[in-house]
Amino acid sequence: MKPHAISIVRTLREAGYQSYFVGGCVRDLIVGREPADYDVATNATPSEVMRLFPVTFAVGAQFGVVLVPPPNGGRDDSRVVEVATFRSDVSYSDGRRPDEVRYSQDAREDVERRDFTINGLLLDPLKLGSLEDEVIDFVGGRKDIAAKIIRTIGDPELRLTEDKLRLLRAVRFAARFDYEIEPRTFAAVCRLAPVIHQVSRERVADELTKMLTEGRARRAFELLDSSGLLHEVLPEISAMKGVAQPPQYHPEGDVWTHTLKLLENLPQGCSRTLAWGALLHDVGKPPTFRVAPDRIRFDRHVDVGVKMAEEICKRLRLSNADTEQILSLIHHHMQFADMPRMKESTLKRFLRLPQFEEHLEQHRLDCLASHRDLALYEFAREKLAATPEEKMRPAPLLTGDDLIQHGYGPGPRFKEILSAVEDAQLEGRLHSKEEALAWAQAEFPV
Repeated sequence: MKPHAISIVRTLREAGYQSYFVGGCVRDLIVGREPADYDVATNATPSEVMRLFPVTFAVGAQFGVVLVPPPNGGRDDSRVVEVATFRSDVSYSDGRRPDEVRYSQDAREDVERRDFTINGLLLDPLKLGSLEDEVIDFVGGRKDIAAKIIRTIGDPELRLTEDKLRLLRAVRFAARFDYEIEPRTFAAVCRLAPVIHQVSRERVADELTKMLTEGRARRAFELLDSSGLLHEVLPEISAMKGVAQPPQYHPEGDVWTHTLKLLENLPQGCSRTLAWGALLHDVGKPPTFRVAPDRIRFDRHVDVGVKMAEEICKRLRLSNADTEQILSLIHHHMQFADMPRMKESTLKRFLRLPQFEEHLEQHRLDCLASHRDLALYEFAREKLAATPEEKMRPAPLLTGDDLIQHGYGPGPRFKEILSAVEDAQLEGRLHSKEEALAWAQAEFPV
């Protein structure tokens, strides 16, 4: 991707335009990270950019943004580079997009309308020499990177009000890089936390998902909490604070502490569904808390949690596929305790749940965040290793057509019969179609 981005800068320069790498890719190069993507800033207008390159996509041309894929590449090519025209933004009535975009010939003016100093750096990739010589810094971004500080460019309240999503981005960058949020910037985040509701739910969900999967989820959620943003975007998680748990099972403390410890161990780059399942697995505990004579209890917290998580997923407009897996992770997370007592058929059905590796990993993280006993985790792993695929998911011995051919009428009873036959098959009591048919006729007479 980097060679393609450099070639774009070179083409623009040769045509007489200013052109630089800008934003997160420069920040990442300074701190020694491989950038996930490269952005280019130029004084060429979108129409001039599109004239220079054989294939372009004007997805944000009204805001001065053009996508440039490599030769023969498409819009979804992983090497596509975003080329943005220098601009100054006039105002943001909707708290997201500028009401008017004025193109500029001044790189400094373009940088000064960006969000945070660490994202306001330019780099000349054609300049020979050290990184020090290549970087152009109008806003003190290099100093803040060295000091590990997140600071808005200019007035914090103005910058954060322009695009309310920056409230969450400040938290995400601080967590991701293990930086501190500069006091004036953090004070503005706290004051403005209630206006986060002006941001679309999809954009909020995207930022939260990144916080959960970028490797420092605990720090992100601690910052969300201390800034007041957690109460605004996920009040159900905020409600976990102070909800005690039985110490014999949870020596670590309350539900909030347990959840934070679990988030602390979420690996960088984990799946979205595992991350959200981990966050929400105990969301049903606060409303079901009660102190019984023997100990603290959370009656039906799994069922309540599934319903609450479904509402959260719907509110944040997560995809149906992701929602289904997240709810499955919550619904089944307490069933690991029952594994040693399960019938063989029940255990195999449990172990062959879709994406069971996520159920297993969530259980491991859950244990490490509480009693640290991994005996059931190891039990499941050993059972999986010892059970061939054809034993875990054998081909059905009977079908509905078989039942019809032997005098059974179609209806709800079919499911009961076929499920019972499969149970017997999974338990090793039936091995052939003939055995299955004879057994079904004996157990479920026509």
